[in-house]
Amino acid sequence: MKMNLPNQLTVLRILLIPFFVFFFYASQIPGNGFIALGIYIVACLTDLADGKIARKYGMVTTFGKFMDPLADKILVITALILFTADGRMSAVALIIIVAREFIVSGFRLVASDKGIVIAAGMWGKVKTTVQMIMAIALMIHLEYQWFYVVEQVLIWLSVALTLISLYDYISKNISVLKEE
Repeated sequence: MKMNLPNQLTVLRILLIPFFVFFFYASQIPGNGFIALGIYIVACLTDLADGKIARKYGMVTTFGKFMDPLADKILVITALILFTADGRMSAVALIIIVAREFIVSGFRLVASDKGIVIAAGMWGKVKTTVQMIMAIALMIHLEYQWFYVVEQVLIWLSVALTLISLYDYISKNISVLKEE
């Protein structure tokens, strides 16, 4: 199967994740945190680019509608697990965010069985963007009280947007669960 550029960018985002994790933990490598941050930012930029290119040039595919949000989930959840393990983020926030992703993935699976592809909605895109910004802030992790406050605001804003996007997703797609 030949993939178009947006889909290649989505696959690249997934392929960058192990490198991100490696450098996040590779404390013996000088500047590992900056390398991990750079990899994460590049992965986030592929998310921005693939969607813009796909829409602008009419390259939206079923593969992209399915894999783009999945790649986002894998990237963001990987980072959030690392931050929770590192003590930078509350496990409660992580659980809420991951639970939403499982619920949405379940909806997508049921929809897929019915031949329906559900693309990411506006609230889901906003949620993902804020989560990516939050992850960047948590990687920068400046040792100042004011920056800690910024990190916490971004974490709990991400949780709030997670819940809002879940409500929006369920309310718009509840018919997927109805029996024929």
